[in-house]
Amino acid sequence: MSSWALPEYIADVLPAEAARIEALRRSFLDTFRAYGYELVIPPLLEYVDSLFTGTGHDMELSTFKLVDQVSGRTMGLRADITPQVARIDAHLLNRDGVTRLCYCGPVLHTLPAGLSASREPLQAGAEIYGHAGIEADIEIQQLMLAVLAGAGIQARLDLGHVGVFRALARAAGLSETDKERLFALMQSKDTPAIVAALDGVAEPYRTALIGLPRLYGGMEVLATAAQQLPPLPEVRAALDELGTLGRAAGSVGIDLADLRGYQYHSGVVFAAYGQGLPNAIARGGRYDEVGRAFGRARPATGFSLDLREVVRLIADDAGCSGILAPWSEVPELEREVARLRASGEVVVRALPGHAPATWQPCCNRELRRVGDAWIVQPLGA
Repeated sequence: MSSWALPEYIADVLPAEAARIEALRRSFLDTFRAYGYELVIPPLLEYVDSLFTGTGHDMELSTFKLVDQVSGRTMGLRADITPQVARIDAHLLNRDGVTRLCYCGPVLHTLPAGLSASREPLQAGAEIYGHAGIEADIEIQQLMLAVLAGAGIQARLDLGHVGVFRALARAAGLSETDKERLFALMQSKDTPAIVAALDGVAEPYRTALIGLPRLYGGMEVLATAAQQLPPLPEVRAALDELGTLGRAAGSVGIDLADLRGYQYHSGVVFAAYGQGLPNAIARGGRYDEVGRAFGRARPATGFSLDLREVVRLIADDAGCSGILAPWSEVPELEREVARLRASGEVVVRALPGHAPATWQPCCNRELRRVGDAWIVQPLGA
């Protein structure tokens, strides 16, 4: 193996893609700021006791671990920034009332999420703490769609609610082990396996759980669910919340068996899908129980996405837009180069002794002296 080979599902980001990712990062953070979200930068690694708090077993499996040479304790390279932000809200900021936080940084996964996914996503997201009402869920979903729209992606919103599954499983008397197994089957919508797993479960909960994977579609699914599911208070409340969110968004999909993040989400879950794309671009939901796990019960809702995945969906229309300037210490030229850079232009100096073809691949214009003035012209004109 070559000494410069990288691990599988790990890759360098080369200049063209890096420029697009950075432009997208700035756009997202500017939008977050416009909505009143404050930027935080959690550490890349910390003690696993904190990283895994309230996140369930899946997070532990996704996290690279190492021993701290200073303390001797086990540390983890974060696989998700959301729990870190919840810790910051609960223990460092410790504010009363509503707090809005955002972030953007790399995370590391022990295994890729898919065949084309990186094990080093660049995760960006936003979270609201301190408001238990549906208004926070509406705001965070609007923000998610706004940042995607700013990147040129018109996304479709899909909604689910873990409260439906939890209420039915609890009423059916399922053990935690049975819940975990059934949850995994729900994700694959494996109806025969679901039927077998629910053998012996009392009615009407057995039939209701078997029917959950078929309860997907448009807003009409909510009326169907209200007719088919047992009239448990938690189920009715969840369907009402989904109805409110659906009306606020205007057009949504409903999937009552979409329970991704079930282990730490506590209410509504949602995802954004691009036109013709099978996988979600962004995901989020309510996770009130994570704050409780940190010792300070705080209502919370938020979303996150991988910038590296999003940038692949955006057409590369930036092209070459830099200006090539000759190498010279002529004062007039130096002033013009400084002026162009201050106005936002990319100006690259042609260092002496190199062939024109090697000067700079990102330039499509050049700064040339015409008479007594320095003029920007098409390259090679």
